[in-house]
Amino acid sequence: MGAQPAAFDPRQCMKRSDFELQYKRDNYLKKVDLHHHDFYEIYFLITGDVTYTIESKLYRVAPGDILLVSPRELHQLHIRAEREVYERYVLWVDPLAIKRLSYRNTDLLSCLDPTNPGYRNQIHMTQEEQRRVYDLIGRLYEELQEGGFGGELMPECLLTQLLVEINRVALRQGAAEEAYRGSQVVSRVVEYIGEHYGESLTLEELADKFYVSKYHLSHEFARLVGTSVHRYIMKKRLLISRQLMAQGERPSHVWAECGFGDYTGFYRAFKAEYGVTPREYAQSTRGKKDVP
Repeated sequence: MGAQPAAFDPRQCMKRSDFELQYKRDNYLKKVDLHHHDFYEIYFLITGDVTYTIESKLYRVAPGDILLVSPRELHQLHIRAEREVYERYVLWVDPLAIKRLSYRNTDLLSCLDPTNPGYRNQIHMTQEEQRRVYDLIGRLYEELQEGGFGGELMPECLLTQLLVEINRVALRQGAAEEAYRGSQVVSRVVEYIGEHYGESLTLEELADKFYVSKYHLSHEFARLVGTSVHRYIMKKRLLISRQLMAQGERPSHVWAECGFGDYTGFYRAFKAEYGVTPREYAQSTRGKKDVP
């Protein structure tokens, strides 16, 4: 492979406003905490011993697989780099950029929107599909690195082709896949939190509601989701608060909608998580509508 990997970069935000493609190869990688983005992540594994937690589902990723992660989904990577070199491409795409590239009868968000029937996080590709997809990725990465005549046009053209190809592969796969490992109780709790984030939610209340001991729920939740129930609830509330503010809602209204006890608690949690205040974030997204 002719592509040269970039040095490790722990950032989880884009420098560009539309999309970024990173090629990385590591022999060692520190643990990445449960997190989310304001953009879509399309992940292509080349080599490595990798599992990936997305919400309550844990996926065993094989070389040649694609993972799709939406802005609505909390996720976390688990690798064992001591077993094998960890090599991958990671594509980050802003929702508005995908929307702009789409046409009336060709919605490039189709395979990326969790609300669509048959949505799947993991896509297994045939060898021929891998060849086509990796050819496009390699050309896109090279174009972004080297440019040349038409450098303003070619990256967007190649990105469009790549998104079309991924959608075609996803459509051929059909119904959603089964996760590598999972727990029905944990999945139901995660779904409940996603629907009732504005209400009172504690480990004890959730354990009572789903008729399990809080010790069992706490252990299984940490095993599958990668964090505690309390921390997950906080991250989900903060994620949704960002989305609401990106859609134009005021920070002074958002804290109550998202289940925080008061504005001070919301302010402190938001600043600790994102490094900016709710008002600063709301001002930075003014005029920009978020896309699911």
